[in-house]
Amino acid sequence: MIVRFLGILCFGVLVASAHNGEGNNDNEDIPYLELAEPDEGYHGLIRENETLVEVTPAIRARGPLCSFLILNNKHHGEAPFEIMVIDENEARLRVRYPLNCEKRRNYKFDIAAVGCDGSYSNTVPVHITVTDVNEFAPVFSQAAYVRSVDEGKLYDEVVRVEATDRDCTPRYGDVCKYEILNDGDRSQPFTIDNEGVIRNTEPLEYDKSHNHILSVTAYDCGMMQSAPVMVTIKVNKPCRAGWKGLAERVDYAPGTGPLALFPAARLEACSSDERCPGVTRIQAAVTLQASRAGVACDRDTYTLHSQRTICGLDSKTVDLLPSPGVGNEWAKSLKPDSGRDGEQMFEFDGESTSAIVPESILKHSLGSTFSVSTWMRHAPPPDHDKHRKEHVLCLADDHKMNRHHYALFVRNCRLILLLRRDFGEGDLNIFRPAEWRWKLPEVCDNEWHHYAVNVRFPNVELFVDGEPYRSPDGKGPEVIDDWPLHPAHGVNTTLVVGACWQGTESDMKHHLRGWLAGLGVRAGGVQAAPALRCAARCREGLSLAPDLYLRSVAVEGDGAAEVETLVRRVAYGDARAFPTPGRRNVHLATTITCDNGRVIKARPAESYVMVLAPQTPTILLNGSSDAARDYAHFRAGLPVFPDLRVQVLARSGDNVREAESQKLDSCVVSVYPALNPDHESLSLRGAGPDAPPVGDVRATLTRDGVSLSGADSVHNYQQILREIEYSNKKPAYYLNRVFKLTCSELNGRFTSNEYVQTLTVVHPRAAGDAHAQRPSGLADKLDVARDKVSGDDQWRHLSTFKTKPIGSVSTDAALAPQPAAEAAAELAPRAFAAHALRSAHAAELPAARLLDLHPRDRASNNVAVLMGAVCVGAVVVLAALGVARARARPGRAARPRAPRAPHDGEMAWDDSALTITVNPMEETPARAAGPAPADSSDGESCSESDSEHNDSSDEDEEVVAGKQHKYRNISQLEWDNSTM
Repeated sequence: MIVRFLGILCFGVLVASAHNGEGNNDNEDIPYLELAEPDEGYHGLIRENETLVEVTPAIRARGPLCSFLILNNKHHGEAPFEIMVIDENEARLRVRYPLNCEKRRNYKFDIAAVGCDGSYSNTVPVHITVTDVNEFAPVFSQAAYVRSVDEGKLYDEVVRVEATDRDCTPRYGDVCKYEILNDGDRSQPFTIDNEGVIRNTEPLEYDKSHNHILSVTAYDCGMMQSAPVMVTIKVNKPCRAGWKGLAERVDYAPGTGPLALFPAARLEACSSDERCPGVTRIQAAVTLQASRAGVACDRDTYTLHSQRTICGLDSKTVDLLPSPGVGNEWAKSLKPDSGRDGEQMFEFDGESTSAIVPESILKHSLGSTFSVSTWMRHAPPPDHDKHRKEHVLCLADDHKMNRHHYALFVRNCRLILLLRRDFGEGDLNIFRPAEWRWKLPEVCDNEWHHYAVNVRFPNVELFVDGEPYRSPDGKGPEVIDDWPLHPAHGVNTTLVVGACWQGTESDMKHHLRGWLAGLGVRAGGVQAAPALRCAARCREGLSLAPDLYLRSVAVEGDGAAEVETLVRRVAYGDARAFPTPGRRNVHLATTITCDNGRVIKARPAESYVMVLAPQTPTILLNGSSDAARDYAHFRAGLPVFPDLRVQVLARSGDNVREAESQKLDSCVVSVYPALNPDHESLSLRGAGPDAPPVGDVRATLTRDGVSLSGADSVHNYQQILREIEYSNKKPAYYLNRVFKLTCSELNGRFTSNEYVQTLTVVHPRAAGDAHAQRPSGLADKLDVARDKVSGDDQWRHLSTFKTKPIGSVSTDAALAPQPAAEAAAELAPRAFAAHALRSAHAAELPAARLLDLHPRDRASNNVAVLMGAVCVGAVVVLAALGVARARARPGRAARPRAPRAPHDGEMAWDDSALTITVNPMEETPARAAGPAPADSSDGESCSESDSEHNDSSDEDEEVVAGKQHKYRNISQLEWDNSTM
């Protein structure tokens, strides 16, 4: 008590002295502390493991100084510090023992300077802060962590770990990071964040690992690492819900009908699992997976024209995406897809691909009733421009306002039909519907879909994949009204596929980026709903009932037994006779709902259908390979394939039978070199405006041959091929003509043998030939007449049909038989001339022929005999004069002129330039040899003109012929020598 009393007394005296010193600083005998702001005092920092305190500002005093005194504040406790005097005026502050920041961080006390005489200076406060040292590592709140998770799930938080640090400041006392030490092991599908939350990066599987053991460590903000803690994650054994008894592969033979895919399917629904005590509902979905929509549809087998025929689409539908080629030159800028068998699918690049449709193909004015249908595959534009227009079809004029009359286009994943009324249609002051907008997910799913728009203004109906479109909200399309187009005169319209014409820029704009196929327009009518449904329907798929083909079948039941029964009935079928062989994947997904609301997904089941290759049909073309006819037949026109037989043979096991139900879709008749349109042509017999069509075969005739297309029966194709006629107005120029025929079905998937037909031209022979005993023109007519009469029964049963000639190829009917020729045919025997041996330099002149039309009155006509004798004599005299002149003038050339043939005027030989040279060395043998025998000659004598008389004797004919041939042989010999 005495010590405390003395201390208080001393403190009071010190305070009093300090006040006295403040009042009189000029007293140099009393020390005082030098401090600019005495009220703020001194501030010091010291680390936990240090002894000296860094004081700001430094402690200094003036006057006689002996020591410093630390005055403890009863409110702040004892201060473990002491002051050391360094020199006369400065001191240092240090601790008496190590400080602990975790126990006490701040100290406050007062100091005063003490003079040697015992006087005290003024007191100044001192604030000391103990700074932290990272001496403690983080420590986890638990020694180990254990959690359990279910298989097949992704968790946001599997487990949360937590660690703390005993350091006193946030710099070292807060935990800033957690780490999985074995995170480098890619087999551990876990990650941890800075909050200590561990989550799985992929669904866990019990079969792969029952437990996952992780080593986790923590770091404070000074990056001091803690001791690792063990985290164990257990994967619960899952409920083994799934299907058993499913075959991995199912083989399907074409033509066998629907085939059950899972006849022995059995479902394990986890009824014994404690987490699913009971089952409320089971849902199963079987899906036939394909690479894209439209695969395995009829459109992969037949051309679009054939599809229209099979499904009954309007025959007046105009195809705006035909195959580029002859007659479709306007479509040559389009890009057909060559990856599909014969199917015309066109790619549009969104920049330059488009085609202008001539008005001769489709009239630009469609009227108030029409239909537009197409297959389209479209994806969103790469730049995701919502205002970009992509035209399928557009009619615009060249007016400066860029007026669009009607269009079908895509914008912002909407299918839009534009139909502007002309200024002459209705009141100009009344709004009428002008634009219909359908928001369809199919437009931008990059899959094939069929779209058809039937317009009966103002009513418009859209069909998607063969079904009338109904929006999910039950509302119709968005309809925009507009004024009619303002009057404009002298404008020209342009119909474009894949873009739209801009009159101000005279260029194409708004190009389509995607694929189109089968774009057709029916003006003046609409397509029937059943026909559209048929055209878009696939005939391969899954079904629970006959003739029902779906991409996916979903079943639902209250128990496993019900679902098993339904799944066993799911069958795969293909109604086509020749489906594309290959693999079709099948996926079975099942969801089980438990009584407690838990939803369990059964293991997905995978299987596939292997469609076996069908028995390939054989297309056989048979008939005569060669036909020889004379000039008249070629001029009148003769059938190219008169006895052609077309057969399609199908193999069933070891038996081969004729498949009467098969259809052909193409036959091509080719001729090389191409026909000369000046005198050659191909035509179809019976082609005329009133002739009924045979089936639905389209015929295209060109200089290169005939092309028949369209799915139709074998009988109809055979009938049409037999009707093809070839005519040649100048047959003397040709030896023969060769025609090649091939037929195919299923777009060239199955092709026939190559059938070659040769038409040989029979040139006239020598005068001694029986056939040559008649005048050439009359003899040919008699042969043609006889052919017509004998073949009347053969052609009577063939019906005529309409054709579509292209170019300058004629389609005239065959030459009708002449009544006079029919009468003469009964009098003269039938004779055919063989090929005559010709010199390469000889002219093709018809031989002289004599015909006795009245053999029974031959002896009674003496006038004719007399005239024949006179003619023979004249010929002998002329021949003698010619020989004499030739011998008299060996250096000069005689130029006899041969008479022209009256019937073959185009082949008459002009021998005005001939020069006859006689070799003197051969003169004697020529005379010794006697008269030359009669040979084949193309010249004509006056004996032919004598054929008008009815009484020429056989002896006179032989004499005349012999002398005439002698004269001709000399001319021919000298002509050959002069030309070599």
